[in-house]
Order: sequence, then C-alpha cells, then structure tokens
Amino acid sequence: MKLLIDVNQLLWNGPILVMLFGTHVYFTLRLRLVQRKIGYGISLSLSDGSKNKKGFGRFGSLTTTLAATLGTGNIIGISTAVFLGGPGAVFWCWLTGLLGMATTYAETFLCHHFRYQGHGGPMYILHFLLHKKTLALLYSAALTLSAFFIGCTTQSNAITETCHQVFSLPPATCAIITAFFVGLILMQGRKWIENVSIAIVPTMAIFFFGGCLLYLILHADYLLPSLKLIFSSAFTPPSIGGGFAGYTMGKAIRYGVARGLFTNESGLGTTGLIAGHCSEDDSVKQAAISMSATFWDTVVLCAITGLVLVCYQLEFPSEWQTLPASALTTAAFGKLPFFGDEILSIAIISFALATLIGWSYLGKQGFDYLFQGKYERFYQTLYLIMIFAGGIMPLALVWEMTDFINLFLLLPNIYLLVRCRKYVKKE
Repeated sequence: MKLLIDVNQLLWNGPILVMLFGTHVYFTLRLRLVQRKIGYGISLSLSDGSKNKKGFGRFGSLTTTLAATLGTGNIIGISTAVFLGGPGAVFWCWLTGLLGMATTYAETFLCHHFRYQGHGGPMYILHFLLHKKTLALLYSAALTLSAFFIGCTTQSNAITETCHQVFSLPPATCAIITAFFVGLILMQGRKWIENVSIAIVPTMAIFFFGGCLLYLILHADYLLPSLKLIFSSAFTPPSIGGGFAGYTMGKAIRYGVARGLFTNESGLGTTGLIAGHCSEDDSVKQAAISMSATFWDTVVLCAITGLVLVCYQLEFPSEWQTLPASALTTAAFGKLPFFGDEILSIAIISFALATLIGWSYLGKQGFDYLFQGKYERFYQTLYLIMIFAGGIMPLALVWEMTDFINLFLLLPNIYLLVRCRKYVKKE
C-alpha cells in the first residue's frame, strides 16, 4: 500500500500532470482554439442528427458521456482541491477543463473517424491503424479494471454512505438495491443505458446547478470577494488570515489541475469510446458534441461548485478549518434555508448512479475487445458484485489502485494522440 502511494505521488504530482496539461495546450494551439466552436457543439447536441438508430444519438451521446464523467468528483473532488490547494485551485481546475476541451475534441474525432467493423475506441486505433496490439490489450485491460474501481466501487460507496447518513439505511441494503437497479438496466443493453442517461443527467445537473445558484444569490455579498480571491491566489500566495495562510501557487496548480483532469477524463480516451459508437456520420460534428461534455462537466459545474465553496470559506472560516474536505460541500449546502441537505444528497446519489451506468458501458468495451464479445453475462455479474463490494468496503486502497490503473489508460492514449495528431480536423 505504501509503495503504491509513493508511486502515485511521484507520478501524479509532477510528470503526468505536466504531460497532460501540455497535451491540452498543444491541441488548443494546433486546432486554433477549437473551444470557440462550443456553441456549435451545444446546438448540434440538441438537434436530431442522423436517422441511423444503430448507435447513440446526438443528445444521447452527450448525456451518456456526462453520465460517465459526472460523478462524485464534481462534488467531493472539487472540495478536496479547494481544501488542499486553496481558492486558486478553482481557477486551475476551470482552466484545465477549458483547455481539455481541445483534447476531448481530438480523441473523439479520431475514435469516431477510425472505426473498425462498427466499433470505435483507442484500442481499435492502436491495433488496426498503429499496429500496436500490445498497447491495445493494455489499454483494454486497464479500461475494464477502471470500470470496476473508479466507475463502480467509489460511486456505489458514495451512494451507500449518503443513504446511510440521510435515510439511516444499512450500507448492505443500499448496496443491494443499487446493484439490483443497475443490473436491470445493464440487462436491457445500450439503448436503455442511453435512455436512462437522457432521463437522469440533464435533470440532476440542472437540479444541482440550481442549488449552487441559490446559494450564491443568498450569499451575494461574498461573490465578488470570492472571485477576486480565486484569481489572485491562482498566481500569488495570499497573505491573509482566517485559514488561508500556507496556500501557494504551486499547491493551487497541483490540486486544481489534478481535479480538473479527473473530473472530465480528457486524455484518458474514455469519451472516444462513446463517440466511436454513435449514429452521427460526420466526425467533426461528433467531436464538437463530445467536446461540449467537457464544457458542461468542468467549465460549468465544477466552476460553480468551487465558487460556492470559496464563498462558504470566506463567510465561515472557523467552520472550514474544523471540517474534513469531504464534508465541505455538505456544510455549504446546509446553509440553504430549505432542503439544502436533500438537494445535495439527491445530487450525489444521482451523479453516482449515472456514473455506474455510464462506466458499465465503457468497461464492457474493454472487456469485449479482450474476449471478442464473449462472456457478456460474466462481465455484468462481476460488475454488479463490485457495486455491492464498493458499498460496504473502505476505499483508501481503491482510490490508490484507481490512480495507478489510470496511468495505463493515459499513456497509450497520449501515444495515440501524438501519433495520429495529423489526422485531426477542425472543420
């Protein structure tokens, strides 16, 4: 365990973050600020698109992508970033999401453009275009394992903890109910995953966004000071009291960039797995739609969550100093005059449930590549077992394993992006 922690700290605190952030900057420049096309991507996601119903529709591809990326990281992850990195971490998280939109565009364009017999994803490009079958196998194995960890156990644990705290339900009972519900959806196949994502994701995102907006309206006196503090502490260490002393620009960058990378998964190739199975015929259009998922995930939702936390930090510094990072968003929502705890609890459960459903599809793509589409029921059964296990087990080791496994998603995918960069088109 200690060795695993040391390896993760060495890699994720320096070389990996530099490589990922550099990739975001490179594609931003190469694609000439493709982020400017975000309005186009949003409008496409809301239109009908292709009449071919064999893959995800435009809006379905967006919501399923968000289902996989909108998880507890958007709530708990950003609170950890602010707690450890200070208010400036919000700026770096937002900037990472903004630049990461270009990487999302690039990897989804490639996965959509280079499809093999109806399948798309980094492993198929690595295998059939770049002839790197070993890297394709490595990526697929890591993808399957990631589904069991970051996409499964961590999310089910968030659901059982929330249900236990709010409704006093035993964790084992919550875990069984969660596994049963997800199992019903998985047995119905891709179309049900898409339909459930369409039903859950927009509703809960608007619901959570509304709660954040209400908090900012009710605490408007702290809004402008919070914005000033976020931008100033992103570049200079603030020399003020109240618990802010000790935050540095280095910590803001480290935790802001890391949380931004994890919330939207830009650079891991997972968004491309959904783009590679869409009914859209035009790769440029699909890339623009997929890019909008990163926009909603990090540039919008993570940013407004971070702003709420900094407002709470300024207004209640004594409470901030006594609470653990995981409880800060809960404490902030507890300041709402009505239903604050309920709003956050429903958001956590819904986001985590959506991630369980979205990642079940991603993990299946890796499993199908490894076993040529065989043993589907075995994968589904194992996924449901991991949902139950995650609901009742301590997660310290799971998080470390997740960070380590993600390296084997990241490195093959970055290699792919570098090798195939010349194929990516903006229009």
